[in-house]
Amino acid sequence: MLKNFVLVMLFFQTIIASAQVKTVKNINYAGNTDEKNTLNIFYKNDSVKNKPVLIFIHGGSWSSGKKETYWWLGRNFARKGIVTVILNYPLAPQTQYEKMADDCAIAVKWVQANILNYTASPEKIFVMGHSAGAHLGELINADPKYFKHAGIKNPIKGLILNDPFGLDLYEYLTTAEKDDFYYDFIRTFTDKPAVWKLASPLDYVNNIKNPHLLFYGGKTYGAIKIQTPRLYEKLKANHIPVEIKEIKGKSHVPMISQMIFGGNDLYDDIVAFIKKYS
Repeated sequence: MLKNFVLVMLFFQTIIASAQVKTVKNINYAGNTDEKNTLNIFYKNDSVKNKPVLIFIHGGSWSSGKKETYWWLGRNFARKGIVTVILNYPLAPQTQYEKMADDCAIAVKWVQANILNYTASPEKIFVMGHSAGAHLGELINADPKYFKHAGIKNPIKGLILNDPFGLDLYEYLTTAEKDDFYYDFIRTFTDKPAVWKLASPLDYVNNIKNPHLLFYGGKTYGAIKIQTPRLYEKLKANHIPVEIKEIKGKSHVPMISQMIFGGNDLYDDIVAFIKKYS
């Protein structure tokens, strides 16, 4: 009986927590009618103002993925007091990486201008990405041309990179096996090595001034296990606040799918990071 009572109470607590989270869907951030330039916002319906805001950029090899997949991420963070924005961006093969990054920067600009309407502060913007989304988040943070194109100064307080792929695309594409993944990436980054260097966030590491929280899986792709610690070492050498954690036993997709569960340990690390630097 006691066990059943506890389960019922937990169920109702979940229902109540869900009811406290408001969702606003399909806001266009680029002034057009393209669904690839839309975002969803999740925020707790309470009296607290000036919350931090987390912008999440999804992965998918720059050619797949959509914001709707990650509704659980928005709800889980919102319940923890962090307004969460999950965005779409245009994908390959119709679009190459510079347009993707430009649109992500425009989305950040929209958040800075409008997030006060959703109980968050434009002074507390954090960006999180998984895989290709982590690449895009770091690229717009490290290469100043993207926020220059958007017409604003970089407003990002901190970066959370979850199993980032493509931090050094030049290294990867000059050494990788020419399999289906390789040719998929070529659609996004062309077949020109000079472009691969321009698209590599590690080439702009000396521009980075904001704190970083880095995660990578113990069973993830080799390039991620090499390049994520390399970013950590470079930031540390430049005296930039940075933390890194290897998540034992996790491969690439489970590095983000584990966060379906609101009690996952990554939430504690991310929330603490955001609170520390807000």
